[in-house]
Formats: sequence, C-alpha cells, structure tokens
Amino acid sequence: MMCMRKLRSAFAAALLLGPCFFGSAQAQQEIKIGAIYPLTGAAASTGLEMRNALELAADMINNGAKGIDMPLAAGGGLPNLGNAKIRLIFADHQGNPQVGATEAERLIMQEKVVALLGCYFSNVTSTASQMAERYGVPFLNPESSSAKLTQRRFKWFFRTTPHDDLFVHNFYEFLKDIGAKKNLKPKRIALLNENTEWGVETTKIEEKLAGELGYNIVEKIIYPAKSTQLTSEVQRLKASKADLLMQSSYLGDAILSMKTYKEQGFAPSAILANDAGFSDTEFRRTLGKDANYVLSREVWAKDLTTQNPLIKQVNDLYAQKYKTDFNGNSARSFTGLFVLADAINRAGSTAPEAIRKALSETNIPGKHLIMPWEGVKFDATGQNTLGRGIIVQIQNGEFATVWPFDIATKDIIWPMPAWDKR
Repeated sequence: MMCMRKLRSAFAAALLLGPCFFGSAQAQQEIKIGAIYPLTGAAASTGLEMRNALELAADMINNGAKGIDMPLAAGGGLPNLGNAKIRLIFADHQGNPQVGATEAERLIMQEKVVALLGCYFSNVTSTASQMAERYGVPFLNPESSSAKLTQRRFKWFFRTTPHDDLFVHNFYEFLKDIGAKKNLKPKRIALLNENTEWGVETTKIEEKLAGELGYNIVEKIIYPAKSTQLTSEVQRLKASKADLLMQSSYLGDAILSMKTYKEQGFAPSAILANDAGFSDTEFRRTLGKDANYVLSREVWAKDLTTQNPLIKQVNDLYAQKYKTDFNGNSARSFTGLFVLADAINRAGSTAPEAIRKALSETNIPGKHLIMPWEGVKFDATGQNTLGRGIIVQIQNGEFATVWPFDIATKDIIWPMPAWDKR
C-alpha cells in the first residue's frame, strides 16, 4: 500500500512538472525536430537540396565528422541530454501557405516535435510560424528573407539568414562600389519580382532605396508566381530599355524568365537576382551556358574556402554524399540545424521555454560556421544580427564571388554579352 502511494505521488509530481519532465526523459532517446520544406512542386529540387543539407547536419551531430571545428560536430548526439540523437521529421508544404500551417500543427500536436525548422518560402514561413507561436514551440527559420517575418516580434521565432532589407541595401552598396571602382552606373533600372510576400516586400524596399539614392526605376513588374509564360512581361522589360534588371524569382520562374529573355533578345547590361531560384543547382543544370553572367546576392560561396577552411571541409562531405556542391539555400539550412541543435543542447532540456531562452542567448562566432558571417547572435526580434550578404556571378557555369571587392575571387563581367554574341 505504501508503495502504491509513492507511485501516485511520483506521477502527480510528473504532471506538475509537465513538458519539462516528460521532455527530458524522452530526450535521452531522441530529439524530434520538424522540418517543413517544398518537397514536391516547382521548387522540389530546391527542397531536396535543403533536405539533404539538414540530413548531413543531423548525421554529423549524431555520428560525428572528424576534424570539423563546429559545435556538436564531434558526434555522439547532444551531450547535455544524455547523448540524445537528432531525429528529423520532414513535412511537404508544396509551396502552399495553408498546407505549411497545417503541417506545422500536425508536427506539433501529433509528432510531438520539440522545435520546427523551415520553410524557405517566406509566405509559408509566415503561416507555419504563426502556428508555432500559437502553441509556444520554437521555430528557427534558416532561409526565408522577407523583412516582415521578424518585424512581427514573435516570441518563438528566430531567423539566422539576413533579410531582404539588408540584401537590397547590399544591392545599392554594390552599385555604389562598382560606380567608384569601375565607373559603372546603371541609368535605367527595371524590377521583375514575383507576387508572394517575398517579392512584394522586396519591390517596396528596392523602390524606396532607389528614390533615396537617386536611381531611376523605369519599369516595375510584379508577376504571378509559378507563371507558365512571361512573354508580355519580358516585352515590357525590353521596351523599357533598362540597363539593369533586379529580379526576385523562385526556381521555375527563374528558368522560364531566362529562356524568355533569350527568345525575346532581352539583354540588359546586368541581371542582379535576389538569390532563390537563381542559386539553385537546377538553374545552372537546366540552362547550361545560358545561365552565365547572371549576378545574384548570396550568403555562401564555394570559392571563399581560402577565407574559411570549414567551407571546403563541409562542402566535400556534402559533395561526396550527394554528388553536388552546397549552394546558398542548402548552406543556410545546414547552418540552421546546427544553431538549433546547439541551443537545445545548451538548454539541457526539451522544454519549449528552455529552448527559446537558449536560442535568445546564442552567440556562435563566425569561425565555427560555413557562412561568411561574423557569427550568429539574435536581437529582440529574433533576427541574427551578424549575417551579411555577398554578390556572386555565374562565370563558366560556376559561382564566383565578385563583391565585396576585398573578398572577391573573380573580376565582374559587366556588361554581359548580348545573346547573339555568346
């Protein structure tokens, strides 16, 4: 009888402790993290690369990677949680914000994940993170760049990548620098951006800064995402006689636009892309030589390995396993899981509040990252304050860093050749 009373007392204590009690016990076996990405649809190849990057990160944390100087890369799981292993549970949002929200709720309520990662598409990240906020579950966003995401000042939302406000500022800093160094200044700028949250917000920032800095926007087109044809849009661009095009497109639209530029003979002096589809491996694979000369803002580049040996070490592991190199998307996903796992380990618990607090206290120096950043440290909005962007150009089928000039590995090619001169 005495024994039964003790068991009842222990159970009552467990109920009072709630998720912390059961989370810590469960953590000795595995740590379940939900990952919401586009695994089918137009961006499926992008989603696959990000999934591969997350699986590589999880494998390094669980099983180790010799000689890699990163938090938890020694392997064996999370030492502060009894060497618990990371288990990723993937969900496919299909590029649909409502599906993303539904999948976030399912991962939280049914799969009992301790945190969420995702979702690449800014509009899907918006809805999925709202669900995490409702349930009080940490959400780490490695790739989405809409500035509005951290302006919401959610309690449970953290973002490691820089956002579009910084990236568009980088565009104009880059233009200022090439003007000073090479006497190049575009006189007529056109904007072509897709119509989801990411593209619309980027357009607003581009217009605002152009007005402040004295640049002339001669055409602005916000087109329907996942378009099946862009002929009329490209005809407008050609008629505008723009010498610089700034573009924000996911993979399918990025490929379609380039094919249409060639068909219509549209060749401005430069195309300055806002990453996304232009950095996907499939973009270069599909277009071949026609992808050359495109400029894009980026957050990662293989050719920066001389500045940071980790870039080559980790990229070699990725290339050996998946027969391709990292790109900006997959490198950010990889980094995101390491940052989240580091916080969970420092929390020493799977309790949501403990993980949230640990994330807010994150301070990882740049030397332990594969990104060309000063590090990862979050402000009160959940935004990493130590990230930065670079500008790359596709030259001979490979990305070359061309800005900032002090870390550039290749000289910029501007203007790009007309289609019939290539």
